[in-house]
Amino acid sequence: MTESKNEMVNLGNLSPAAGSHRTKKRLGRGIGSGLGKTAGKGHKGQRARKSGNVRPGFEGGQMKLYMRLPKRGFTNNFRIDYNVVNLDNLKSFAAGAKVDYKALEDAGLIRVKGWPVKLLGRGELSKKLEISVHKVSDGAKAAVEKAGGTLRIIEKA
Repeated sequence: MTESKNEMVNLGNLSPAAGSHRTKKRLGRGIGSGLGKTAGKGHKGQRARKSGNVRPGFEGGQMKLYMRLPKRGFTNNFRIDYNVVNLDNLKSFAAGAKVDYKALEDAGLIRVKGWPVKLLGRGELSKKLEISVHKVSDGAKAAVEKAGGTLRIIEKA
């Protein structure tokens, strides 16, 4: 927009942001325009017709590629994905701190919001922490208890 600082913006002087508006292709306006005669659609054929755009994957009645290829495996609809937190990720917390979902989120250790948290045993834990997670590995559980911390399992994710 080209206006002075004291000029008020009205409906009459609105204009789109620079580079945001493209002019429409003017099809079929003579050979010199570069889009005359067949208007960029080539010669004959299904795609040159008025209703020639067909859905993606359509191959003119031939068996579609995605139907010709073999299918393997399956997707488990009941799989639960976890935000994984290791013991070495808990170094930033002070001794005696409460480590729950909110604290982990504030520390940037939650990758996907809404997913439950699983504590794994990579690394060492030297501080006493109060940890609340949805799931914990045996190694992590032993390490937390060895450091004198407490572990609470949250039932519902």
